[in-house]
Amino acid sequence: MQRLQTRPQFQAVLAGAIVAKTTHFALHRNALGARPEQTGPGKLADVLAAKPLFPIQDVWLGAMVPKRWAKRAVTRNAIKRQIYTVSADFSHQYPQAAYVVRLRRDFSRTEFISASSEQLKLAVRTEVLALMQAGAKAP
Repeated sequence: MQRLQTRPQFQAVLAGAIVAKTTHFALHRNALGARPEQTGPGKLADVLAAKPLFPIQDVWLGAMVPKRWAKRAVTRNAIKRQIYTVSADFSHQYPQAAYVVRLRRDFSRTEFISASSEQLKLAVRTEVLALMQAGAKAP
């Protein structure tokens, strides 16, 4: 499993379809042959257009945890770690494509007081597990 690293990679995948949703997360998918959007004339756009976004034919995964929904860096990092850990178990069940797991709602700070508690990690892990199972069944 490869990890998404560049902004054009994330943008290309987010332009694809949402294949699964849970209360807090959404799973986006796009084909590996996706091209970056042309932002305008210039050398950067030409270079990006000539170079493939996904050079290796494999499952590509990215985790997107915006500051809007997880204010503390500790929380964002804990959520991303759970996403990557759970998704590693599903890499053989997914076809070769690019995926992004996106946090779309905040976890209640009244319920999860600590920025990185075991209770929060378990809740994230359970929900990401359900998301990945639903995504594996999606057409």
